Amino acid sequence: MAHSRTLYRGPETRYRYSLMRIHEYQAKSLLTQFGILTPNGKVASTPKEARAAAAWIGGAVLVKAQIHAGGRGKAGGALKAASPAEAEEAASRLLGKRLVTGQTGPEGRVVRLVLVEEVLDVVRELYVGLTIDRSKAGLALLVAPRGGVDVEALASGRPDLVLEQTVFPSAGLLPAQAERAASALGLSGGAFDRAAELAAVLVRAFDTMNASLLEINPLVLTSDGRLVAADAKVEIDDNALPFHPMLRELRDPGEETPAEREAAAAGLSFVKLDGDIGCIVNGAGLAMATMDLIALAGGRPANFLDVGGGVSEEAVAKAFSLLSSDPGVRSALVNIFGGIVRCDLVVRGIVRSARENGCRVPVVMRLEGTNIDEARTLLSGSGLPFTLAPDMETAAREAVRLARTAGGPR
Repeated sequence: MAHSRTLYRGPETRYRYSLMRIHEYQAKSLLTQFGILTPNGKVASTPKEARAAAAWIGGAVLVKAQIHAGGRGKAGGALKAASPAEAEEAASRLLGKRLVTGQTGPEGRVVRLVLVEEVLDVVRELYVGLTIDRSKAGLALLVAPRGGVDVEALASGRPDLVLEQTVFPSAGLLPAQAERAASALGLSGGAFDRAAELAAVLVRAFDTMNASLLEINPLVLTSDGRLVAADAKVEIDDNALPFHPMLRELRDPGEETPAEREAAAAGLSFVKLDGDIGCIVNGAGLAMATMDLIALAGGRPANFLDVGGGVSEEAVAKAFSLLSSDPGVRSALVNIFGGIVRCDLVVRGIVRSARENGCRVPVVMRLEGTNIDEARTLLSGSGLPFTLAPDMETAAREAVRLARTAGGPR
């Protein structure tokens, strides 16, 4: 089965930023540390390793492509094999293949690893997920009595089947909430008790790992009454990684774009989005507000790019280079509120990058705060055609207008 995006559609979920995604096999390994059952399986990087894994497991197996995207099963990334020889053949068909799913974009992702695991005797497929609900300063626990492929369609078509409960980490999952979750899954008897305990364990795991998303889809009820995480998805807040060295080791640079790798090396928070207005902002909250203003003005942000507070001129130059080298960017919006970071430092970095690498897109700047006068002097003397806007809304509208002028509406 292919894991899905979370069912949650609350505030501030439109843009994902500062998250470390991990593979399914890594997510399952983490869950087992909290006592959650997962299928017997081994990861393989070659067809021969897949054959050996299938022989170790015994019986029929599922060979699953490991990429950082959902929709793998529907895209042909999960193949059944009745024998070790068939598992080897299945791995040969997947490894090295560029798998295109609804979450990868048309460019797809190259499969470098496969997970070989036992085929479960499934009675029912269920859904359990946790994410952050900032509007309530808590977590959103969601459960549904149906899981698996196209679970999002269930959420939109039968929202009455999805139970959402707010959980506060300081209190943990209350017994009554755990029982409501198990009841919403449609379970009874021993399975009911196991589901209630599993929900409580998931909340503890989420909090312990400083996760941003934890999803089991499907959570399967087997013929012998077990609840097994047949698929799992975990995303970790990057800001928590210094406190979790073991989790930091799970990062797979091969799943990141070259731009994301360059940004990480420069200490920048960068995520590529599907719009055409590039953004450079200092501070995650200001970045979110900037992207919202772009959307309100009728545009779409091309990236989340937070240079942070203690940024260097060199890092700012790298940020502008990443933005301006993106062929999908038609205009750029630089929104800086100088506090710890100085406005003149940001301008020096951008001017330096524009002079060294060129600047093929129109740039709108909104600058306020520390050393703003020096920054304006640098801009006026640069000879570069940058537009200085008086406020955020004006800057967003102008960036959208310039993007449309540069390439027409998308």
